[in-house]
Amino acid sequence: MARLPSRQTDVLVVGAGPTGLVLALWLKRLGVDVRIVDRAAEAGTTSRALAVHARTLELYRQVGLADEVVERGLKFIAINLWSRGAHVGRADFSDIGGRASPFPFILMFPQDQHEKLLAEHLRRAGVEVERRTRLVDLEGQGDHVLARLEREGSGPSECEAAYVAGCDGAHSKVRELLGIDFPGGTYDRVFYVADVELRGPTSNHELHVALDEADLVAVFPMKGENAARLVGTVKRDSEAKHGDLTWDDVSQSVVDRMQITVERIHWFSTYRVHHRVAEHFGRGRVFLLGDAAHVHSPVGGQGMNTGIGDAVNLAWKLAAVVRKRANASLLETYEPERIAFARRLVATTDRVFTLASEDGPIARVLRLEAVPHIVPRLLSRTMVRRFMFNTISQTLVNYRGGKLGEGKAGTVHGGDRLPWVQPERAGEEDNFAPLASLDWQVHVHGEASPEVRGACAGRGLPLHTFAWCDRAREVGFARDAAYLVRPDGYVALADGAASPRTLERYLDERGLRPLG
Repeated sequence: MARLPSRQTDVLVVGAGPTGLVLALWLKRLGVDVRIVDRAAEAGTTSRALAVHARTLELYRQVGLADEVVERGLKFIAINLWSRGAHVGRADFSDIGGRASPFPFILMFPQDQHEKLLAEHLRRAGVEVERRTRLVDLEGQGDHVLARLEREGSGPSECEAAYVAGCDGAHSKVRELLGIDFPGGTYDRVFYVADVELRGPTSNHELHVALDEADLVAVFPMKGENAARLVGTVKRDSEAKHGDLTWDDVSQSVVDRMQITVERIHWFSTYRVHHRVAEHFGRGRVFLLGDAAHVHSPVGGQGMNTGIGDAVNLAWKLAAVVRKRANASLLETYEPERIAFARRLVATTDRVFTLASEDGPIARVLRLEAVPHIVPRLLSRTMVRRFMFNTISQTLVNYRGGKLGEGKAGTVHGGDRLPWVQPERAGEEDNFAPLASLDWQVHVHGEASPEVRGACAGRGLPLHTFAWCDRAREVGFARDAAYLVRPDGYVALADGAASPRTLERYLDERGLRPLG
C-alpha cells in the first residue's frame, strides 16, 4: 500500500483520553495547530476514572468548561466507614472546601461522559480525534519530529510536528520509542471495578468504604437512581484463574455484611494496581503526560486529575515557544515541575493503599482496630476535613523553588497556585475571572503605583487591581504587592515592593512575553 503524504502540525498528541483531549483543547485555544490521534476505534464507553477535583475545575473554568462539568456531575457529600459489617462512622463533606476554591467540593463525573464532553468541545474548536490511527515510530530531525503513523484501512503516513506529546497510557508507545524506563511495582491483589444498580443502605449517593480482615470494598456514588461504582478485591482462589473473571469471583462476604444487593451490572472489569513514575517526562521535542508518565493506586482519585494538570502545565509552555513568545528553554521546566509532584503522589498513595488492601497482621490491626475508632473522630472535625480537601483537591500543588517561581509577598510564594479571594458581594467578579485570558497578567490587591502601571503597559501585560479586603489578607496576599500570574493560574513572581525593575528583569531573563 502506498505511503500517504506527510502532514505538518505544531503539536502531535498521541492518545485521546482526558489528558490528551485537555492538552489539545488548551493548545487550540492558545492558537496552536494540533493533531490528536488514537489507536482505539471509538472513545471509551466505560466510566473508569470518576472523581474530578477542585483544581481541575479551576483549570476548566479558564476555558469555559467548569459549569457544564459540574452540572453533569454529582457532588460528593459524605463518607461512611464500615468495619466487620458494622457502620462505624459518617463524615459530612458538603462543607469540605470552605472558601479555599470556587469549587469547594469533590465531583463524581464518569470518565466516558467526561471524554465525550471534552471531545465535543475540541470538535467545536475545529479538531477531530483521528481514530484507528497508531504511532509506529518517531524520528528527531532537528527542528521537528517525524512521526510515522498507520491508520487502519488507509495504510502508513507521516506527520512532521514541531513537538510530540505522548498521552497514550501506561503501555505508552511514545515512552517505549524514547527508551525511557518506567520503574515501580505492582500490588499483589487483583481488584474489580463494577458500575451497578444496587439496593440497600449504601444506595444513598454517599461514599461507603468497608475495611475487613482480608477484603476491601468501596461504594462510590454516581448520578442516577441507585447508580454506584463498586471497587473491591477478588477472591484469593480466583486470582490465578485463566480467562475472564466475573462477578462470581468477587469477595462476597463484606458485600453481604454491608447489605448490598446488586440488581444490575452495567460494566465489570478486573485489574492489578501499579505504582510507577517514568525516569523522565520527555526527551528533546517529545514529552510524556498522564499515565504514560505516572500510574498509581486509585486512592483519592488522583490519576486523571494529575494527567490533566500535566496537560495544562505543558500546553501554555508549548504555545509560548511555538508562537515565539518565550525561549525554548521554557519547556525544560515541564519535567521538574510535574515529576516532583508525581513522585510524592505515588509515595503517598502507596502508603495509604497498602494499609487499606494488605492482609498482614500489622495492617489488619491498623485497619480493623485503629482506623474504625480514630478516623471517624478525626473526620468530625472541620479542620481535618479542610486539610483533606486541600490535599486531595490538588489546590496545594506548587512549584516553589523552580526556575519560574520567584519571591514572596505576604505568605504567597512564587510557584504557588494563585489563592482565591471570594467576592464580598454576590455578582462581583472574583480574582480568578481574569484567568480566562490564558495569558500572563499582573494582580495587585490594593493600589497599583503609576510605575507598575507603566511597566505593565509597556510590556503589554494586563494589570488587574482588586480592592483590598480582609479575605485577601486571610488567604495570604500583601497589600499593594505585585503578583505576576502565569497562564495556568500559578504565581510566577511575588514582589512585596511592587518594583517595575524586578518585574522587567524577571521577564527579560526568561525571554517571556504575553501571548497577546
